[in-house]
Amino acid sequence: MSLSQKYDTQQIEEKWYNYWLEQGYFHSEVDERTPYTIVIPPPNVTGVLHMGHMLNNTIQDVLIRRARLKGFNACWVPGTDHASIATEAKVVAKLKAEGIDKNDLSREEFLSHAWDWTHKHGGIILEQLKKLGASCDWERTKFTMDKDMSASVIKVFVNLYEKGLIYRGYRMVNWDPEAKTTLSDEEVIYQEKQGNLYYLTYKIENSDETVTIATTRPETILGDTAICINPNDERFFHLKGKNAIVPIVNRPVPIIEDDYVDMEFGTGCLKVTPAHDENDKAIGERHNLEVIDIFNDDASLNSFGMHYQGMDRFEARKAIVKELEDLGILIKTETHINKIGTSERTGAVIEPKLSDQWFLKMKDLAKPALDAVLDKEVNLVPDKFVNTYKHWMENVRDWNISRQLLWGHQIPAFFYGEAKEDFVVAETIEAALEKAIAKSGNKDLQLKDIRQDSDALDTWFSSWLWPISVFNGIMEPDNKEINYYYPTNDLVTAPEILFFWVARMIIAGFEFRGKKPFTNVYLTGIVRDKQRRKMSKSLGNSPDPILLINQYGADGVRVGMLLSSPAGNDLMFEEDLCKQGSAFVNKIWNSFKLIKSWEIDASKKQNLASKIAIDWYKSKFQKVLLEIEDHYSKYRMSDALMSTYKLIWDDYCSWLLEMVKPSFGDSMDQKTYNEIISILEDNLKIVHPFLPFISEEIWQQLKPRTSEEALIISKWPEPGKIDSVIINDFNSASEVISGIRNIRKDKNISFKDAIKLDILNTEKISETFNPVIVKLGNISELNYVEKQVEGTLSFRVRSNEYFIPIEGAIDIDAERTKLQEELKYTQGFLKSVEKKLSNERFVSNAPEEVVAIEKAKQADAEAKIEVLKSSLSTLK
Repeated sequence: MSLSQKYDTQQIEEKWYNYWLEQGYFHSEVDERTPYTIVIPPPNVTGVLHMGHMLNNTIQDVLIRRARLKGFNACWVPGTDHASIATEAKVVAKLKAEGIDKNDLSREEFLSHAWDWTHKHGGIILEQLKKLGASCDWERTKFTMDKDMSASVIKVFVNLYEKGLIYRGYRMVNWDPEAKTTLSDEEVIYQEKQGNLYYLTYKIENSDETVTIATTRPETILGDTAICINPNDERFFHLKGKNAIVPIVNRPVPIIEDDYVDMEFGTGCLKVTPAHDENDKAIGERHNLEVIDIFNDDASLNSFGMHYQGMDRFEARKAIVKELEDLGILIKTETHINKIGTSERTGAVIEPKLSDQWFLKMKDLAKPALDAVLDKEVNLVPDKFVNTYKHWMENVRDWNISRQLLWGHQIPAFFYGEAKEDFVVAETIEAALEKAIAKSGNKDLQLKDIRQDSDALDTWFSSWLWPISVFNGIMEPDNKEINYYYPTNDLVTAPEILFFWVARMIIAGFEFRGKKPFTNVYLTGIVRDKQRRKMSKSLGNSPDPILLINQYGADGVRVGMLLSSPAGNDLMFEEDLCKQGSAFVNKIWNSFKLIKSWEIDASKKQNLASKIAIDWYKSKFQKVLLEIEDHYSKYRMSDALMSTYKLIWDDYCSWLLEMVKPSFGDSMDQKTYNEIISILEDNLKIVHPFLPFISEEIWQQLKPRTSEEALIISKWPEPGKIDSVIINDFNSASEVISGIRNIRKDKNISFKDAIKLDILNTEKISETFNPVIVKLGNISELNYVEKQVEGTLSFRVRSNEYFIPIEGAIDIDAERTKLQEELKYTQGFLKSVEKKLSNERFVSNAPEEVVAIEKAKQADAEAKIEVLKSSLSTLK
């Protein structure tokens, strides 16, 4: 690309990404180097890139690119998750649009449609990650339903079952009526919502008496099998041993006693519906109550719903409330705040449901994983999440791992008889037949007599093995890749899946490898808009990441994402951040164009200003390099970027290049040019993790490179000497230069006109940077003086004063008039402030901070008057 052209992000990014792929720079094989490994949090196979993915994967790419430059054998394993619930929902919707009912298909037919969907949509998000610059080892791309991955999941299930850690139980579970599957406790999101508390009267059998109960779910009275009172509640002693009549269904149910009943809540009487409430179920078991389930799988009412059969639960509630009202059974309604469980996947309100499900015992498994985090063997960054992790792990419940879905890993349990216990667990149906014959003693059993459990495993049951299974560490536990790449180094993920995924991976690591799966867990924040709302498609506040990349370039968007994204804290994203990132890219490109425009004279000697400037920048670079290393070690990505950004924008572009560039029409010496190129190469190395494309483009244009000399695989700068003195000297010199420039600008003194500079060096500041001051200030003569010379303008840096002669440089009469007017105004302002402060009532009654502000105004005005008088005295 010609340097005269504008930097074309799309052309450059496509060119270098393809080059990196062709050269195999992303690919890793086992060798003698130290490995650095990251496994991607596998996005849903149905997904497309959103802002959270952008943040997460940009951070991972920064880490992996830096690791390459540091000489590690960097391996970033990509892949996707089969996402049982989400994918099955997509496929069902597609089939419905085609007039096909999922229930009319065999398992094999439905899975064929699901695989077609996956093959069509599954790679979209990975292709989008490539546009971001993600340097994943694409040759290692995994999918959680790959044959080897599936085999690992099945083997683990059988292993845990044989250890007695997996069991089948009839339990109250969380039922998602939209997805028609059970969910684990962690997949239920509780939200406070306003509902109603309905007060209903139940007749006492063979009596005119009634008893009143309060319920939030009047539709469930159709499943009532008892009324419960507290045995110590004197109000209801006379009801012991009697029956109550359930309204609408007119079913007599016993009045029972149980300590669970809160005498203070509602009316002190509790309707008991064992099929639809965890606590009611426990009461039902203690009193041997009948269990009546009134709902179909989609939460419509079944035959127990009588004339409401087929009606949706919420519609039925409205209709039942009206019927109860018409019957005179509903006596009052109160508003009531309830915690409602909703499905993390579909948003549907969860129904408690009794069901046969598979569970994994978690308490003993969780102990090593808890200790690993508490003992800092696994570091959570930031560590504010340790207490949350500790609470979850200490209160962990058995994991419901079965799902009523077709898409996923089919549970390897095989039934051979009608009794509940007539099943075996095995990796294949052939092995299951052998076990079934052995368990039953029936040698006549054949394969056709055995049917596999139709349920699938929870998606997380495969992804908890991810760091192990991507290296085939379950099926071949001693293979060279698992032994080399595992444990991995860093995991970058979101806090909301700390328990869903992170904790479970740590559990799996210790259970199946005897080791942690990773050392550090970097927990990103949530990407929010300026109003602090989480970015989402439903709110319409989330930009399309691909459109952002097309507009600002991948480099610009990467910088925009990272400019304000401290670990664990939310990122307030706005498009202006991408503009800032794009401006940074352009700044670097334009500075490179400046360098390439210089004419080089090999016979010319290096001037003193250039030597000093280069010595200073080398020390400043080393100082910032230390800062950057410290930020990286603490996973402060935003800070690492900001240090790099300021070094290159301020110190390199704004100062160093200005200090060394030749005057207009002049040439540069070879030594300075060579050193600037060397400095630029080091700059490109430290900026490469953040800006991979622009850095590689400039690197390749600096001089001809072989494929072994690409920036992506070059060497991170070595730490070197830091001269603190020259850094401090520059800080003073830069203030002097700024002072000169301000006076030139304020007094309209052309920058082309050389001027004299007198220095009253009270503080004895080093003269090292005087050649630089002379060059950048366009100083014709620099002198040290004992006092201010008449006819000069002054400014101060620390205790030193700097004087610029004004004779011939400005219109003295106009300057004098301007200063006199400013003095008159300031004196008037001072009088008004003094008048206010001399008012005892104001001083006594005004708040202290207000009085302090007025006193500060007085001091500022007095100081300004002195400066103005001094300036006027030089204009005589």
